[in-house]
Amino acid sequence: MSESPTPANDRAKQAEKIARNPQQYKVCEACGSIVTLRAVTCPSCHGYRFDGSLPRVVAQARELALRAANSVLSSDLQ
Repeated sequence: MSESPTPANDRAKQAEKIARNPQQYKVCEACGSIVTLRAVTCPSCHGYRFDGSLPRVVAQARELALRAANSVLSSDLQ
């Protein structure tokens, strides 16, 4: 039987996917989330400023893979 995926393992796999194809993603300048290139606003914080440079996307993907998940709450934005 295979192991059940852990959140950390899922994050590492997603980070690897992003790092292999950084041209398909951009980083939200407000909250640091990585979103697809076609996003107009960030689904996490509704920000609209993004950095799509390849080095920034790869660095952010690696950073997010190494830390615990945390979400932006509406109360954080007030």
